[in-house]
Amino acid sequence: MLCMPHSVHAQDLLTDPADLIWVCVSAALVFFMQAGFALLEGGLVRGKNSVNVIMKNYADLCVGVLAFWAIGFGLMFGDNTTGWFGASHFVPDALTGGESGFLVFQMMFAATAATIVSGTVAERMRFAPYAIGAVAITGVIYPVYGSWVWGSAFEGSGWLAARGFIDFAGSTVVHSVGGWCALAAALVLGPRLGRFGSDGSVRPIPGHSLPSVALGVFILWLGWFGFNGGSTLAADASIGPVLLNTNLAAAAGVVGTMLLLAVLRRPVLITTSVNGALAGLVAITAGCGSMSPGFAVLTGFVAAPVAVFGADLLLRLRVDDVVGAIPVHGFCGAWGTLAAGLFHVDGLFRIDVIVVQLLGIGAAFLWAFPLAWLCFMVIGWVMPLRAEPVHEQRGLDYTEHAEVGYPEFQSDLPHAGARS
Repeated sequence: MLCMPHSVHAQDLLTDPADLIWVCVSAALVFFMQAGFALLEGGLVRGKNSVNVIMKNYADLCVGVLAFWAIGFGLMFGDNTTGWFGASHFVPDALTGGESGFLVFQMMFAATAATIVSGTVAERMRFAPYAIGAVAITGVIYPVYGSWVWGSAFEGSGWLAARGFIDFAGSTVVHSVGGWCALAAALVLGPRLGRFGSDGSVRPIPGHSLPSVALGVFILWLGWFGFNGGSTLAADASIGPVLLNTNLAAAAGVVGTMLLLAVLRRPVLITTSVNGALAGLVAITAGCGSMSPGFAVLTGFVAAPVAVFGADLLLRLRVDDVVGAIPVHGFCGAWGTLAAGLFHVDGLFRIDVIVVQLLGIGAAFLWAFPLAWLCFMVIGWVMPLRAEPVHEQRGLDYTEHAEVGYPEFQSDLPHAGARS
């Protein structure tokens, strides 16, 4: 089985038409994940913020595609003679058909890393600074770490790749990097108004549409078949085990979450249960091409308590993550990357492999979190990062976009005062 499918060289890149078609179809599936994120995040916020969070999904996709094309692709896959970042193929305009298809596929990965942040910072972060942050993530933060693991497609190799770091489709490269950026943004912004009491109590702020949440996760689950399956970069038999492991881990994540909630005597909430599917999907993304189905199930099961207890930890630390993206993507991404080393088909529990996996996990945090924190701090010095309290109370849909998501039920909002 493959371990690092993205580490290919240009002369071998999607030269077979069948491979190119499969990767392009997979790119479309990963693109469709943006619809899943929009439904998931739009449903988990209050109705007065649904337009704003969906606009942020559109923004990070669009600015992310442009930033990754102009800067990120070169940093991630350009000539990498130092092992740290690429130094060629910026603003590429003379690519072969295979290289172009590969670029489109990788654009979708970059956009996914950025959109993880939007759910965490929902209901309080202004639109313009969020879009600027998305440019930094897709243009610099994500591709530089990606170059360490998957670069280069032309000349040289990343320093983690040279050490044998295993991350098949991005548990750490995409998901943990996005999760650590989300953590940095949440710490810079602070919690929503009323989320935590002065006595340390946690006040629930339920989302407005649980059916939207459930549908969004189904779409994300579908898109993950392209996310992981397309990472084979080949229309061959390797796709089958990858998709099997992906599906098993997602199912195990949901079942594990429901069983855990029952054991803890907590309500079996749909919001927590469907996040279990995402936890399993994130966790298996690193090892879906290098572990057996039984260990894929185990990886998904373990992801359930990682996500549930990770969310509990953030609440105790008074970190307000609206959709639970930090434990699902950050924590479960780290677990899945470790699991890829623990349960590798070529040898279980090999210390040398585990050490490299831990090195890559740590490097991701030490790169993405401080840089994202600095990025959001600098943006906050240049322009207001957080919405004013009165705007947060009224909702960012109207104050940021002069629209409301449900005009039949929010007819009085446009008349509640002048928009500023």
